[in-house]
Amino acid sequence: MGEAILAGLLHAQVFTPAGVHVTVRRPEPAERLRQTYGIAAGHDNAAACADADVILVAVKPQFMVELLDDDRMRAATSGKLVISIAAGVRLATLGAWLPEAKLIRAMPNTPCLVSQGMTVLAPGPRSGVEELAIARKIFAAVGRVIELEDKHMDAVTSLNGSGPAFAYVMLEALADGGVMMGLRRDVALEIAAQVFLGAATMVLDTKLHPAALKDQVTTPAGSTIAGLLTMEDGRIRSVLARTIQEAARVAASLGGPSKPEPHG
Repeated sequence: MGEAILAGLLHAQVFTPAGVHVTVRRPEPAERLRQTYGIAAGHDNAAACADADVILVAVKPQFMVELLDDDRMRAATSGKLVISIAAGVRLATLGAWLPEAKLIRAMPNTPCLVSQGMTVLAPGPRSGVEELAIARKIFAAVGRVIELEDKHMDAVTSLNGSGPAFAYVMLEALADGGVMMGLRRDVALEIAAQVFLGAATMVLDTKLHPAALKDQVTTPAGSTIAGLLTMEDGRIRSVLARTIQEAARVAASLGGPSKPEPHG
């Protein structure tokens, strides 16, 4: 996710490579990032943060306490904007680790890599209009941005962060149906993908309820209503809604204690 945001920011020229310093755990990915993007890349988190104006934390939730609950990091981030994209790690927890930082919690998704992402921002009490404007500029470079309260972020994680995976399953299933009815796999995937893209754009651009747009396609005794009733037979609405509910339940537990990183 961090690299998706990085690539989007550089492509949109929000930052130049000279203005970006990335830190990673191992030398191999650091060298790859240097070669790919022409940026500075190293291993000393506190030193990089000390030189930065804006800090984006993009590590797994279980490693956040190890990274941030540290005196060097507290000193390096004091008075600075720190944006966390870690699922399940609440602003109160971040504030306990970095009490002098200006915190914003963000939940982007992987379509940021193609500048079609969705990011939800939740500002902390020390972050004001200026900090939100900076965060908006960063994430607007890779898609849409909205703001919500921190209490909604577990639901946002399930719908926005995990949502692309659920959409890919639905897209693949529709393409499978096309293949079953005689279309080549590549043709079926292209059609299905464009259907998802076009339908989503219709919702966003027209502001109409999806049910209203669905009714525009559904003619009496037609193929669409036949297909829709088959979907309803499979309880697809309940299954998809429960999918978000279950993913949100798991998201709420992700900011737990640090666990050892697996080897290999």
